[in-house]
Amino acid sequence: MLKPLHNETDYRAALDEAERLWDSPEGSPEADSLELLALLIEDYESRHYPVTDPDPIDFLIHAIEARGMKAEDLEPFIGVRADEVLNRIRPLSLDMIRNLTEGLNLPAEVLIRRYSLQDAA
Repeated sequence: MLKPLHNETDYRAALDEAERLWDSPEGSPEADSLELLALLIEDYESRHYPVTDPDPIDFLIHAIEARGMKAEDLEPFIGVRADEVLNRIRPLSLDMIRNLTEGLNLPAEVLIRRYSLQDAA
């Protein structure tokens, strides 16, 4: 029986039930139950385990590492020494964000977020 997920015990039970129903034939009552259960689980997770967007520079570093790129490979897209951006000395400009979004297919909504720069000494 489906019911709201009020606590971690309800959540764990819902995950177990979803796993049990996972291979239900499409169109079956079990598949319908799985679909509703997935909505309950998604709602619980969004309230209790929210996922926030990453820091833009941390994201950029991860993106180039995941692609096997080096910092210098960013320079055609950002037009300055990449280490200045990656070391938080120089901020990403709107043009840099546009170029990274278009050239490397990176999400502008992550790159445009505020982040801290290194304090000037």
